[in-house]
Amino acid sequence: MTRVAHLEPYLSAAQLKHNYREATHPIEARRWQLLWLIALSSTIKEAAAVVGINYDYARAIVKSYNQQGETAIHLKKQPPKKRPSHALLNTEQLEELRLSLKGESPDRGIWSGPKVALWIAQKIGRKQVGKQRGWEYLKKCGYSPQRPRPQHKKGDEIEQEKFKKNS
Repeated sequence: MTRVAHLEPYLSAAQLKHNYREATHPIEARRWQLLWLIALSSTIKEAAAVVGINYDYARAIVKSYNQQGETAIHLKKQPPKKRPSHALLNTEQLEELRLSLKGESPDRGIWSGPKVALWIAQKIGRKQVGKQRGWEYLKKCGYSPQRPRPQHKKGDEIEQEKFKKNS
């Protein structure tokens, strides 16, 4: 016979059920459901199987609830990690790039990753910027190369129109 888990009497079974039903985050809801099932005299193993979580994780939830009470079940919001800024262009320079992309490229062709990389290198005073970074900035600006469909060199427009009329 398995032992029924002990829960400290912080909340009644009805309050645990209410917290389970009112939880907005799925992880929190599962934790409350686990505690509610255990409060209804289930074992940790049975309750973990019903909720669909690992037995060891369920034991850790019960242990932390017994030690800390309700605060152990709520998700702790961790401060967002500060990532190092690898941005080559600041917001003003990015806007300038967007405006430049609306016009023609320096060689009057279609903008490409290497051309944008060269533009960035000149703008920020670097010797060189990777072609991939140029492509990333093209995508960041929402640019997609638009070019007309290619036509066959031997294509005769008059013959094509006759074909369209007769078909």
